[in-house]
This record gives sequence, C-alpha cells and structure tokens, in this order.
Amino acid sequence: MNPEKDFAPLTPNIVRALNDKLYEKRKVAALEIEKLVREFVAQNNTVQIKHVIQTLSQEFALSQHPHSRKGGLIGLAACSIALGKDSGLYLKELIEPVLTCFNDADSRLRYYACEALYNIVKVARGAVLPHFNVLFDGLSKLAADPDPNVKSGSELLDRLLKDIVTESNKFDLVGFIPLLRERIYSNNQYARQFIISWILVLESGPDINLLDYLPEILDGLFQILGDNGKEIRKMCEVVLGEFLKEIKKNPSSVKFAEMANILVIHCQTTDDLIQLTAMCWMREFIQLAGRVMLPYSSGILTAVLPCLAYDDRKKSIKEVANVCNQSLMKLVTPEDDEPDEPKPTAQRQAEPNPEDAQAKQEETASGGPDGSCDPSFSSGVSVFTPASSERAPVTLHLDGIVQVLNCHLSDMAIGMMTRIAVLKWLYHLYIKTPRKMFRHTDSLFPILLQTLSDESDEVILKDLEVLAEIASSPAGQTDDPDPLDGPDLRASHAELQVPTPGRAGLLNTPGTKGLECSPSTPTMNSYFYKFMINLLKRCSSERKLLEVRGPFIIRQLCLLLNAENIFHSMADILLREEDLKFASTMVHTLNTILLTSTELFQLRNQLKDLRTLESQNLFCCLYRSWCHNPVTTVSLCFLTQNYRHAYDLIQKFGDLEVTVDFLTEVDKLVQLIECPIFTYLRLQLLDVKNNPYLIKALYGLLMLLPQSSAFQLLSHRLQCVPNPELLQTEDSLQAAPRAQKADAPSIDYVELLQHFDRVQSKHLEVRHQRSGRGDHLDRRVIL
Repeated sequence: MNPEKDFAPLTPNIVRALNDKLYEKRKVAALEIEKLVREFVAQNNTVQIKHVIQTLSQEFALSQHPHSRKGGLIGLAACSIALGKDSGLYLKELIEPVLTCFNDADSRLRYYACEALYNIVKVARGAVLPHFNVLFDGLSKLAADPDPNVKSGSELLDRLLKDIVTESNKFDLVGFIPLLRERIYSNNQYARQFIISWILVLESGPDINLLDYLPEILDGLFQILGDNGKEIRKMCEVVLGEFLKEIKKNPSSVKFAEMANILVIHCQTTDDLIQLTAMCWMREFIQLAGRVMLPYSSGILTAVLPCLAYDDRKKSIKEVANVCNQSLMKLVTPEDDEPDEPKPTAQRQAEPNPEDAQAKQEETASGGPDGSCDPSFSSGVSVFTPASSERAPVTLHLDGIVQVLNCHLSDMAIGMMTRIAVLKWLYHLYIKTPRKMFRHTDSLFPILLQTLSDESDEVILKDLEVLAEIASSPAGQTDDPDPLDGPDLRASHAELQVPTPGRAGLLNTPGTKGLECSPSTPTMNSYFYKFMINLLKRCSSERKLLEVRGPFIIRQLCLLLNAENIFHSMADILLREEDLKFASTMVHTLNTILLTSTELFQLRNQLKDLRTLESQNLFCCLYRSWCHNPVTTVSLCFLTQNYRHAYDLIQKFGDLEVTVDFLTEVDKLVQLIECPIFTYLRLQLLDVKNNPYLIKALYGLLMLLPQSSAFQLLSHRLQCVPNPELLQTEDSLQAAPRAQKADAPSIDYVELLQHFDRVQSKHLEVRHQRSGRGDHLDRRVIL
C-alpha cells in the first residue's frame, strides 16, 4: 500500500495499524475508527461516513495485501457498531466487501470476514433482510468450508440470521425461493445440512407460509433424503414430516397437482427410505386431494403396481403401495363413463358404497364435483375439493391408464401380486367405465387370452373375471360388427349357428327355429363369441393349457357366465374344427366337465329331461359335436336318458377301429357309471320292463371290453339286474311308451345316427391319410 496516499479522514496512525500483521494493533485501529464514525454520526456528516466506508472497502478490504484485508474487515465492523441503528442506510456498502472475502483463499481471512459480518448483522438486525439473498448465498458456501474455525464462525452467523428472520414479519419469501430452489440441489453434505436447517426454520415461522412454495423444493428435499449421512437423512425426514402435517391441516391451500409427478418419480427410486416416504406422501395426496389426482393415474400406477410384488424385506413399502392402489381405484366412478360435458352438480350421483357416505356429505357441503374420495385412511382430516376442480371437472385419462396396465400385464417378469392388481384394475374399469373401456378391448384381448397360461391360479381367476365381464357387458353389444373386430370375428358371428345340414328334419314339429341360432340371453354380446373362438384356438395351439388348465378354466367360466351358452357356443365352433384330433380331445374334456363338475349341476338336470324344446335344442347341438368322440356321444345319451339311441350307437362301434385309446375311454365311462352322477341310471336298471335298451347298451359296452377290472365291474353290476330274461321285450316297450316325452316334439334320431356316421368317416379318412395308405390300421388296434 502506498504510504504517501491520502486516506483522510483516516489518520496515518489508523492506516498504519490497520495494515499491521498483529491483531491487537488492528483492533486498536478499529476502536479509533469507531470513535471517528461516532463523531460523524453526531455531526450528521453522511459524506464523511460514506467516505470512511468506501476507503475501508476499496483500499483495505479489497486490497491485495492480506493484512490490509483483515484491517479493512475489522474496520467495516467498527463502522457498523458506531452507526448503530443508522447502519441500515449503509448496509450494501458494508456487506458487499465482506462477502467478497468469503471467497478468499486464506482461511483466517474467511474467519475474520465471518466475524465482521456477524457484527454488522448483529447491529443492523431486521434491516439486513433486504440483503438476505446475498447473505444466504455467502453462508451456504461457508457451510461447506473445510476449515473448522470458519465453519464454526459461519454457524454463529447463521444462528443470528435465523433469529432475525424468525422474529421478523417482513421476510421476502418470494424473492428467496429461486435461490433456495437452486441451492437445494447441492451435493455437499454440509451445504445440504445448512439448507435443511433453513427450510425447517422457515417452515416453523409463524408469518412465513412456505407450504405455498413446496412444489419448488419438494424434489430437492427427496434428493437430500437419499444422502449418505445419517444425520442429514434424519433432518430431512423431520422436515418432510412437518410439511406433511401442515398439508393435512390445510389441504385446501396445497398445490397437489403440481407435486404429483414429483412423487411419482421418487416412488420409483431404488432407495428404500425415499421410496417409502414418497409412497406415504402419495397415499395422503390421493386421500386428501381425491379426484384431483385422477389425471396422474397412469404415472401413479406405474410407480405403485411393481411395489405390490415386493417381498417381506420391503413389507412397509408394499403395504403403503397397496393402500395407494385401493384408494386410487375408488376414485374411478360410473361418472367417468359419461360424456365429457359436465353435468349439474345436483344430477351427479356418488358411488353407492357405505364407506363413501362421509365423502358424499363433505362434497355436498363444499360444492365439489363428486364425492368419490375415500376418507377411510385419513382419520380426522376432511376431504376437500379444490376450487380449480369446480371450474373444470377432472377428466379420467383412460388411454394412459390402459397403456400402463397393458404394459405390466405383458411383462412376464412382473410378480404375481402385481399381475393380480392389474387385472383387478381392468375389471374395475370395465365395471365403472364400460363404454370407454370397450374402445380398448381389441388391444387388451390378446394379452388377456395369453394370461390364461399364467402359472398362478389366482391370476387366471382374475383374468377370467375380466374376460367374463367383457363377454357379458351390455356395453360390448354392437348391432353391426365393429371395423376393429376384423373379418374373423364377423365370420364367427355367422359361423356360430347350429349347422344347417339336416336341420329341417331334426325336429318333427313344423316351424321350429330354436336350433337355427345360438342361445340368446342378456348376458351375451359380440365379444362372447370372439372369446369362445379364441379360447379354443389357444387350447388347440397350446395343448399343455388344455391338459393342465382347460377344465379349470371352463368350470370357472361356467360360474361367471351362462353354462349353457358356453357349451352351446363351443359345440358350434368345434363342429367346424378342421383338426379332428383336437376336436375329439376337446369334446372329451367338455364331456368330462359336463358329467363331473358341480358347477354344471343345473345344466345336467336340464339335459336329463328332454321334454322342453330348449333342452332338445341343446342336446342336438352338443350331440353333433360330441360325435367327434364315439364314447362321449354314448355318455351324452346316457345323461339324457336316450338309451335306445345309445344302444344304436354302440351297435355301430363294430365298424370302428377299436384302439387302446378307444377302450380306455370305454373303461372311464364304466367308472363314471358307478359314480353318483349316474345314480338315477343305476336305479332305472330295476325297471327292466321300461328300460330294456339301457340294459342292452350296458351289455354292449361289456362286450366291447376285454377281460379287465372295468369288465368285472360292469359285469357285477349287470348281474344285479332282476329277471334278465325280460331283456327281449321290444313289444312290451311299444305297449307302454314313456309318458315323460309324450308332450315334447320327438327328435329325429335317424338323422343323428347319419350325422354320427359322417363324422366318424371323416375321422377314419384322416387317420388313414396320416398312416400313409388307406388300408393300414393303427398298430395299437386290438385284434
């Protein structure tokens, strides 16, 4: 520093002492400066005061010499002390050079800068608030200072500044938020700790409403929550907890929509603490904001659904995710299936669930658009409807939701519980918004059919519920085939009729048209036939599905849909099946289900008595397809008590190839006859006079069997028949016709036998073609 330069009004002694390397001498100079400035204050000499501050700033605090800078800092602090309450008039000139020294390479000088600024702020108090941003910026840098003394000094200054902000009601939060948003993304742990401490102070301030600006800093808070430091994570947890408490107290002032996507992102993180915390926030948001969250449903589901498959190691996250999923599902109501034009509030109906009664009452009080929000998980917190939703009704974006559900269901790596949840969502959407959902059915249908091959029974059950709802919903009924259905489905509508050859002579009653159409009930729509066709296609292409899951799937469908419709439509489809071996196998499967499943009890009772036109139509439809398998055809005749026709069929077995598979099926039929399902048949053996063809048919089966356990079983049964000599009593049968079928139109059994012959001829032709020469017999034929 030039000793000849004039630093007036600072005396040469003061200048010399400020440049001294000893702290005590600089301190003496500071006391002289304080005395000098006090005189200027008393004289109201602002010019000289500014000149002193400017000199200390330019010539000392910003000097190249380190001791001069130290002297300038202590001198500026002395000026502030001398100015007292008037220091606020000169704060910019006092603060700026001190903050510049925060960046000095010398740690001692940074410490002196902290000390000087502390004294300046202590004197000015609330007057420093207009300069808060620059002070905060400087402090945030010192919070990460490597020198412990500097850090200690910055902490003292930090506490002082917090006290000032807390006790003041003039803090400029709007001007501070951009800086806070920038600094919150710091990766330094000390800077993060500093930021968190300030957020906690501001959040607890009585005159500061930081909740309004939470969307600006929420993402940064969740990133800090993932810090490696345990203490910082704990502090951040506390801050987030306080914010969540405030949200529950004042939900009407919360900007839920602006924070929804932030939570969606952090609900998908790999950090357990972040994910659990974000999921808890999401749960509260859904329950507090209600339908305001519906537009973000696809993102929420993307985050929540995978968590449902977590194991016990992440049990807490799984449980909260499940609540989120259930709460979000309850927000979807039949109202979302209506046209986009908003209805008057008085015309809207809340979902008729008892647990929604409270939400409905609160909606009425608040004038919101609906009462679908579920209050069951947020006890003591009132559900509200933000004012924004009153101006614009919330719209359910179904396209995005369906896309997410489809994606998760298509991913075979997704866990079982997630797949079940996806199917529950699809079912719920088809129940609540059927018209909108059927726009997506063609894209969902293939993956729903593919899901039938899932390894889990629970998944298959839920999948069948969805498919059954699609097949039975009135919203799926179309007068004209939809272009999206394609030519295959349009063709299937025409094909799913009972075949016409010989149809005119099938029933002797003129004008009968019952057989010319598939069963028509209110439960069927255009997708029902598409479902049946594609289900059989999958069973044909995926034989393991038929063997392992086929009976289970069909039995469940008979519970979910009309069993008669299912068997009628499948019989129609199988009648045109080109793969005769599959047709025979499928008919055998359907017949086993028909005869043994408790789910088919009502259908069996309907077929036992062919007095009605409907039951005769069903029998004829099944019979034509059952002809693909001779033994199942006989069992159908036994079930329907067509014993004479069963006997006629057995007589034709002599013209068939009697293979091991054929005899195995006869063996199984004998076992079935001994089961409870055919109790009525066994009791009819006591009435030899009226059931001679039943006994003849059973003897015919006996003659087909080799000497086996089944032969012995049936033989012992027939030995119990009384008066076997009465078997040859055809005349007595004609004299006493069965009254139970007298009132119904008779069935043309001759035509049915001809149909049986035609079908078996096709099977024989196919077997010969496979063998390579027409006269070759299966090596497994029993000679």
